[in-house]
Amino acid sequence: MNENDLRDCFAMMLTVGFAMKGEINPKAIWEIADMIIEARVKQPESGITAVKPKRRSKSEEDTSIS
Repeated sequence: MNENDLRDCFAMMLTVGFAMKGEINPKAIWEIADMIIEARVKQPESGITAVKPKRRSKSEEDTSIS
């Protein structure tokens, strides 16, 4: 799924949410969808989400399978 498809998917979900509240503002929907896309690619600077997981070496993966 490319970024445009993902943006469209987010906008679709936002449209449903706004419609359920009785408010539909297309400009706001696309702006929020764009903010979600930006938040996905932005790396956190601090906090627990900034910790990168330790990657296993190839030899560790081979021994953990058996």
